[in-house]
Amino acid sequence: MAPIPDFTDTELWVVRTALKERYGQAVAVDLADSDLRLDPESTQLTTCPTIFWTERGASFVVFKLGEGRYRCQFFYSAHEQYGTGREVYDDIGECVTHVLQLQADHERMRAPSPGERPH
Repeated sequence: MAPIPDFTDTELWVVRTALKERYGQAVAVDLADSDLRLDPESTQLTTCPTIFWTERGASFVVFKLGEGRYRCQFFYSAHEQYGTGREVYDDIGECVTHVLQLQADHERMRAPSPGERPH
């Protein structure tokens, strides 16, 4: 299997633009590689280009699974990780927008109610 190509400048621009729109400022993103099981029936790991950022106490990752194929998740710790409920996206903008929206919804649910003490 040929290696998965790195994120293109256009893909990075889409991610950075979505983050700036969500947070009102530029957000630093890091590029990395992650070893993932692309086939749940197999134990074989595939090295996938990854975009990583942290904002408001949450960390986010977008994995490039192939040309025009992405997976994303956010997490607060190794024990508190959340996917989007969708295994693969074919549009990076939709992928990033969806994970940002789910995390924003989760952030509101985690926030203490007025008069409630934080945990």
